[in-house]
Amino acid sequence: MFPSFITWDINPDIIDSFVTIRWYGLMFAIGFWIGFNIVARMFKREGVPERWLGILLIYVGVATIVGARLGHVFFYQWDYYSAHPWKILATWEGGLASHGGAIGIIIAVILFSIFTTRRNPLWTFDRLTIAIAFVACLIRIGNLMNSEIFGIPTELPWGFKFVRSEEWHRLYYGLACHPTQIYEALTYLALFGLMMWMYWKKNCGERPGLLFGTFLIGTFGSRFLIEFIKNDQVAFEAAMEYNMGQLLSIPFVLLGIFLIVWAFTHKREAIAYPNCFAPEPNDKLKK
Repeated sequence: MFPSFITWDINPDIIDSFVTIRWYGLMFAIGFWIGFNIVARMFKREGVPERWLGILLIYVGVATIVGARLGHVFFYQWDYYSAHPWKILATWEGGLASHGGAIGIIIAVILFSIFTTRRNPLWTFDRLTIAIAFVACLIRIGNLMNSEIFGIPTELPWGFKFVRSEEWHRLYYGLACHPTQIYEALTYLALFGLMMWMYWKKNCGERPGLLFGTFLIGTFGSRFLIEFIKNDQVAFEAAMEYNMGQLLSIPFVLLGIFLIVWAFTHKREAIAYPNCFAPEPNDKLKK
């Protein structure tokens, strides 16, 4: 028997003393650590230089935070931040947008490809997005721990009452709401599993763009659908037929469709799998 509702009363702080550690930050850090190791295994499998890993981590780490913050500023609350520009740096007050983070990562990977790998950016995208799918799952769990980004009221037995949320008390007090954070987390976890199977069992990395396209459709297609039952993030969305998250998802889904068609209409590129990192130039000289 399911309960009639679930009262969600989790403290978002793990430790709140002279230093504060929050579940959201922990999920973010765990995701980056696991994601880094996943990418490391793929890079080693394909025999590329190990130093690329550290460079990519810096590019992606900075791009994710800066892009997500600026995405929230420009897409959701430009009226406020244009009048209070110093608040843009106040990330501890909340306000990150996944679409902005995606744009930041795209720019970072292009720069990484130009200055480091000298390869088609699709090579990096295809591998990196597998890890990002897992990170996205953990970030949504972090949102759940924060009692934020939840859905509209529901009578389904797994509805949550977010009793620590001021927004829930203001809008829906007494009503259970869709735990859309869980819906998205499960979707991203399933996408991660699919992409790992595609890469490790089907060698889909040999079709440039296929994994990246799958990620874009799976991530932003599900985001578009879940937004129908998600609470508006900002007030102006109430007057919109499709909210900002949905409008921003459409170009990514279309790009994903294009990439999958591209992958299957171009020749498969065979990859050797030495399962060891490529030696650096100095290593070759020593030999």
